[in-house]
Formats: sequence, C-alpha cells, structure tokens
Amino acid sequence: MKPIKIILTGATGMVGEGILMECLENPNISEILSVSRKPSGKKNAKLKEYIVSDFLKIDLNDENFKGYDAVFFCAGISSVGMKEEEYTKITYDTTLHFAKAVLNQNPDMVFNYVSGAHTDRTESGKMMWARVKGRTENALRKLGFKAAYNFRPGFMKPFEGQEHVKWFFKPFIWIFPILLPSKSLTLHEVGIAMINAVLKGYPTSTLEIKDIKNLAI
Repeated sequence: MKPIKIILTGATGMVGEGILMECLENPNISEILSVSRKPSGKKNAKLKEYIVSDFLKIDLNDENFKGYDAVFFCAGISSVGMKEEEYTKITYDTTLHFAKAVLNQNPDMVFNYVSGAHTDRTESGKMMWARVKGRTENALRKLGFKAAYNFRPGFMKPFEGQEHVKWFFKPFIWIFPILLPSKSLTLHEVGIAMINAVLKGYPTSTLEIKDIKNLAI
C-alpha cells in the first residue's frame, strides 16, 4: 500500500499533537505538512511546517498545499464563554476557508474533520456549539472532496509524553476510560482511524465513537 501525504492542523493542541505523533510513527504516512500559528516543537524527517498568522488570510490558490492526499483538521477551540458569532468565525468560517484552499490544489483529496460527540446536524438545536459544528460538518460534505469524514470522538486519552495537555484534564486521564469505556478512545485509535479512512474508506461520513474504534482495527 502506497504511503500517503497529509496536511494536519492543530499540532499545538492536545488532539492535533496526538494525531501528529501517530502520523510521525506510522509507516503509512510519508509526509506531514503541519499548518499552524506557531511551531509544533517536533523535529522529524517526515515533518514540514507552514506557519500562518491567520487561517482566514490563506490564499485560496496557495501552492504550499499542492501534492497531498488528505487533511486531518484537528484545530479547534472550546465554546465556553464565547458568543455564537465569534465561535462561528473560528469554527465554521476558518475551517471552510482552509478546506477550499486545500481542495483547490488537490481535487482528489480526503478531508477528516475532528467534530464532537452530540454535534447537531440539523443546525437547529439548543446547544450553540453543536449547531455550529453541525453546520460545519454539513458544509464540508458539500464542497466536493473525494470524501469528507466527520469524526465525533468522546474522551480521548493522550499519548504518553504529550506536551499539550491541559492541567485540569490530567487527573481524569486514567479514570475516565475505566468508568466509561464506551465513551472513551485513545488518540492512537483516532489517528489510526483517520489514516484508515484515507486508505480504506468508510461507509458513513459521520464517525461516532464505535465507528472510530471499528476503523482503528
């Protein structure tokens, strides 16, 4: 099976850092372009870094994105304390602008988007973040990618040695998978599932926890 080249966002967050670590070690990945506002701090022959100050200012014809097979979009932010307009700009506008830029360079590309459990595809529910995430999922499916997969993980256990793990999250790392195994994943599983989505495909575009576990096998 031919190794793939991927573009990854969010390498300085917990999810993106974990997915990056999986990709760096995985023989099915030959090259990674990390697109971020600051360096990841990681050094590897596979890894290239493209530092951008504002994703919304990325040129829609940016040739830095040419020659890749997939995007693993792991960038995101908590909605706590945010108004819908602000959260929409970061979550919806930024993601869609980036998706259009990479698609312009790679029309036969797969786009993997880290969404969230309980995302609202109807875009009409009471939870603001779920509506915005749902709107983002729906828009990505319509852009014309070879495939667009929306990953909806629950609790994700980080890799050993990850640097970007919030202090308030650390006390729960060991206990949550034991108490609620059906709602828990490891970032290793999420990374493997993302890679397999590109290599093998999956019958549904929305991947809940059980789907991610299945695809990670």
